[in-house]
Amino acid sequence: MKILLLEDDVILSEILHEHLSEKGYEVSSAYDGEDAYEKIINSHFDLMLFDVNVPLLNGFELLKLLNEQHINIPTIFITSLDSAYDLKRGFDLGCDDYLKKPFDLMELDVRIEHLLRVHNLKSSHVVIDANSYLDRLTYELVKDGQRVKLSKKDFQIIEYFLSHRDKIISHDELAANIWIDSELPSDSTLRTYIKNVRIYLGKDFITTIKGVGYRVNI
Repeated sequence: MKILLLEDDVILSEILHEHLSEKGYEVSSAYDGEDAYEKIINSHFDLMLFDVNVPLLNGFELLKLLNEQHINIPTIFITSLDSAYDLKRGFDLGCDDYLKKPFDLMELDVRIEHLLRVHNLKSSHVVIDANSYLDRLTYELVKDGQRVKLSKKDFQIIEYFLSHRDKIISHDELAANIWIDSELPSDSTLRTYIKNVRIYLGKDFITTIKGVGYRVNI
């Protein structure tokens, strides 16, 4: 799922971008309203996170402009503005939620998940390539029309790799995001799971970067 993040605070933008990327979302960052508008016009987004007080075109003005052009994308305002007037203005313009700074990242996650359910945006399919995908409803790999039942861990590992196609993933990162602390796998156990993934998707699906971690090759 693609998210447009409009936030002019560089540090906060980087924190949110990293957090949402780790959650598996594809995030595009903008630091002013005009840049955000250009990105929206030229690409597809499933969800927008807007700060209000940003340069050139503020969040309220941007959402109003999009509404006038019949561009309707679920939107959450993330802002330090907290007056009843600002809250009303945001909802009158058509935003779906309003999150006051400072906020906990878990609260942001909950609000995003809620919107995904309300707007039915969370697909049951995780695309691998033109001929294969993961089915979240059945924990199956569908490849060339054939369905293969995966263990929950095998499924989660493949899904995590697909959500981080552009980076090298260390043993510790993979373990921390798939297992709970009391069940962290040994190196040999993790290698066994990686071997399973290669059986399902081919030996070249994952490359081992010696001493560093793993990288998906699609």
